[in-house]
Amino acid sequence: MTKKNGKVKGIQLYKCTSCGKQFLGGERLDSHLLWQEYTEGKQTYQQLSEQYGCSIKTIQRRLDKVNVKTPALEKAAVVVLMDTTYFGRAFGVMLFKDAYSGKNLYKQYVKNETNSLYGAGLLFLKESGLDIKAIVCDGRKGLLALMPTVPKQMCQFHQVAIVTRYLTRKPKVQAAKELREHALLLSKTDKESFEGA
Repeated sequence: MTKKNGKVKGIQLYKCTSCGKQFLGGERLDSHLLWQEYTEGKQTYQQLSEQYGCSIKTIQRRLDKVNVKTPALEKAAVVVLMDTTYFGRAFGVMLFKDAYSGKNLYKQYVKNETNSLYGAGLLFLKESGLDIKAIVCDGRKGLLALMPTVPKQMCQFHQVAIVTRYLTRKPKVQAAKELREHALLLSKTDKESFEGA
């Protein structure tokens, strides 16, 4: 049972008569709606706190309460894009994504990426019933040897990054300029026109 217990900054204050706890009245945050806006609407903590008129800490607390169920993977043919993105030196997110649907298939938080972690992720996908048709990865040593029967391709972004690392962004020598020009064509052309270029 509750009763009105004054106002705070113009908002009605209530008190529970059985436990004595006080709370503010007004619109309540729906944690599931908040989660949907955070994940699907790609809103930041700051944007959500401004939208709902509460602190960032409240938004974080509400999002932490949401129980997220990972949906089961549908059995399908997939081309796996896999890479790790780092946030600082000792925290990264290893992500496996389907090139066809764009859906995330597997993620793992890691301190550093290893071939065994990539192998464990691929094994998980295989055991989940996915038919891995091809793998696109960053080309680390030993990574291309995982799953020898599956075709692999080195990510075009990483290919361009390697060429840039050896040539610089503004090469001076004519041959280096031409090589960089060809490397930049990788993601913008098909096999036939690239080989003819």
